[in-house]
Amino acid sequence: MSDAHDDHTGPIKTPKQLFWTAFFSFVVPVFLIIGLVYFVTRADKPSPGTDNQELATAIRIQRVGSVELRDANRVLQNGEAVYRAQCAACHDAGLVGAPKFGSAADWASRLGAGLDNLVKSALQGKGAMGPQSGGAFEDLEIARAVVFLVNSGGANYEEPAQPAPAE
Repeated sequence: MSDAHDDHTGPIKTPKQLFWTAFFSFVVPVFLIIGLVYFVTRADKPSPGTDNQELATAIRIQRVGSVELRDANRVLQNGEAVYRAQCAACHDAGLVGAPKFGSAADWASRLGAGLDNLVKSALQGKGAMGPQSGGAFEDLEIARAVVFLVNSGGANYEEPAQPAPAE
């Protein structure tokens, strides 16, 4: 009977073996993990996607506002040029419910609002369209683009003229 009992004993026979087994099973892996964490975090590493660390830092800490100088005497663009530069990306494809260029059905319900309200919607934004005022074009140029776009959908508005200079 004692022979059957000896078959169920484990490989650890002494307290010293138990100590070293516990040491190598628990303590050594903890020190390995600490060593790996130290190895990974010890050096300065560039942010993902930045090749020039100094430039990336300068961009992150730059001032919020900036000044952009423009030519105040430049010739204002016509409606088609402004439409092609700023509006065509959404209105040609009809993205996010934008009325398509040249589609009388898309523009029929909007023409009743009148040109002033359509220009106001373009300048201040409406729905998914962000405000177009204050960008690369003046408000008069945006109004010209609205006239060009609405006229493609069946309206017959005159393109706004540049006001006469003040005396």
